[in-house]
Amino acid sequence: MSALEPRDADVAPATAVPSPGGGSVLGRDHRALSIGMVSVVLLIAFEATAVGTAMPVAARELNGIPLYAFAFSAYFTTSLFAMVLSGQWSDRAGPLAPLTAGITAFAAGLLLSGTAGTMWLFILGRAVQGLGGGLVIVALYVVVSRAYSETLRPAIMAAFAASWVVPSVVGPLAAGTITEHLGWRWVFVGIPVLVVLPLALALPAIRRTASGPADPAAPLPPYDRRRIRLALGISAGAGLLQYAGQELRWLSLLPAAVGAALLVPAALGLLPRGTYRAARGLPSVVLLRGVAAGSFIAAESFVPLMLVTQRGLSPTLAGMSLAVGGATWALGSWIQSRPRTEPYRERLVVFGMVLVAAAIAAAPSVLIASVPVWVVAVAWAFGCLGMGMVIASTSVLLLKLSAPEEAGANSAALQISDGLSNVLLLAAGGAAFAALGGGAVGHGVTSGAGAHPVAFAAVFLPMAGVALAGAWVATRLNPRAGG
Repeated sequence: MSALEPRDADVAPATAVPSPGGGSVLGRDHRALSIGMVSVVLLIAFEATAVGTAMPVAARELNGIPLYAFAFSAYFTTSLFAMVLSGQWSDRAGPLAPLTAGITAFAAGLLLSGTAGTMWLFILGRAVQGLGGGLVIVALYVVVSRAYSETLRPAIMAAFAASWVVPSVVGPLAAGTITEHLGWRWVFVGIPVLVVLPLALALPAIRRTASGPADPAAPLPPYDRRRIRLALGISAGAGLLQYAGQELRWLSLLPAAVGAALLVPAALGLLPRGTYRAARGLPSVVLLRGVAAGSFIAAESFVPLMLVTQRGLSPTLAGMSLAVGGATWALGSWIQSRPRTEPYRERLVVFGMVLVAAAIAAAPSVLIASVPVWVVAVAWAFGCLGMGMVIASTSVLLLKLSAPEEAGANSAALQISDGLSNVLLLAAGGAAFAALGGGAVGHGVTSGAGAHPVAFAAVFLPMAGVALAGAWVATRLNPRAGG
């Protein structure tokens, strides 16, 4: 399937937004588009939660355990590049073509991994899938900026968050059952069948409401080759740093140095000017997204491992301790979507980051034997509530502060900040954990038997500090000083 040409004589101008002042995301003007886009997010969410369950079995059967980490880093590195490409593509010609190409690549990558006979082919499939995922996520943000009025954007962002609830609970269980009874390949080759519904619902609606450039009368801008080169640099640098963080040897200093040399200037060039110093407005919005996502995900990755190795829970029970977080995350996103909260959005985000910091700091309390293990579930429910407020609000604020012709580039910057902070803080947390006797750390729950409790504290407490710094960044989201 090829990308569709976004221009057509009967396509409405890209700047035309149905029902600009009212309606709802499920009203007549938006129903097909909303259902189609939420279906796309649901597909991505199910893949993200299900594939991780089947991955260890796939690596073992393909004799690829030594290459296991590359199956994850391949997706991440190619998606970073695709985010930048999708931003430019969407700003230049509209989000229809990159979204179609992204869904196609996402499905093709799943099929390639599901039919792979060797681990390297499996990794190649994951890389193709990452290209698709990067194209899709940025294009979806541009669709929201084009097709939904400012008053409706919080609601559609809340719907995106809610679409993760069911996959976060059902995905691992369904994937485990399929892997056990039918084989791991069906987890990969079965998901592309679901692509048909989002394509059938979303693409015609996008063609009517959000195709073409933001200003049809303006000349098409050329692709920014410098940003493309920077995207390649940030992808390669992130991959090298991730590899160095997993291989704690003196020789790892070389790929770490090369990775940093590639990544730092590329990140400075791709993120809004002033991001690193939390300049007011858009730079702080982008920075906060990375601080929130990176600190929370880095801490969450060690929660099941801590419960299994320190408190003797089974992997299933340890995973279930995080399950309620999907519902509270959706609740937080719903709260920020209420019209009454709009005047207080910045304060809501500050409060959300305080909840995140408190949850991360409270989690390692279960290292004390007298503390009941359900404390983690309660703490993480509040942390996810805060994340629901913060993540959805950063998306809303980004679109609010972006001109229509810059929505793609700025959305790409937001996603880059999110993804890049994940790998950097995960690498830092993993290195500290291993250095203090934590053992080998891979993706998810791996070999942590015998880990010293201090190793876990060395992960959670610094991440809580990062999240608390995010509460300060959240006070700078308003472009007007003192606003």
